[in-house]
Amino acid sequence: MDIDIPCPFCAIAAAHKPFPPSSPPPSIPPDLTTPASFVVLSTPSLIAFLDILPLSRGHLLVCPREHRPKLTDATPSESRRLGAAVRLLSAAVCRATGVEDWNVVQNNGAAAAQVVPHMHYHLIPRPEIRASGRSHESFTMFGRGRREELDDDEAAVLAAEIRRQVAAVVREQGQDDLAADDDLGGGSSGSSSERGKL
Repeated sequence: MDIDIPCPFCAIAAAHKPFPPSSPPPSIPPDLTTPASFVVLSTPSLIAFLDILPLSRGHLLVCPREHRPKLTDATPSESRRLGAAVRLLSAAVCRATGVEDWNVVQNNGAAAAQVVPHMHYHLIPRPEIRASGRSHESFTMFGRGRREELDDDEAAVLAAEIRRQVAAVVREQGQDDLAADDDLGGGSSGSSSERGKL
């Protein structure tokens, strides 16, 4: 990315303060950034939001707050937290959309189809083609295919529902996989420098 062009994911991270996944705000103003951003998870170390050009309803992006161009630039701690968040958000987005199949895609570099050079995961729900009514979805495997602009009104409702489902999953899981991540509902294990961060 050109040094003069600001990173859109850094702008989203800067605009949205962290909140506890177990008790998210009922609404988050999407107009804190241009274009609007629909945040579903915001912790001290990562942020997740709806893709503005989704391949399907519920298409999420999950990235570290710190600017990391590629996956290999993320710290081991960030990588663990991103992995826990991908699992948590996968469960939440499946519940929110009613879709039980999804892709997790992560691209590194322009030749690998990375558009924004701030490492991120795509979580892409995969409805049955007949059920979705969008016949072009069969061609969107691995993050490629026809995209449509996100509808702001639908996005606000969907983001709120995903946040509710994140909170429900956190409550149900207790301390299972997230014991070191206090802000995900886990216990107090983990080092003091990593405790309370996702």
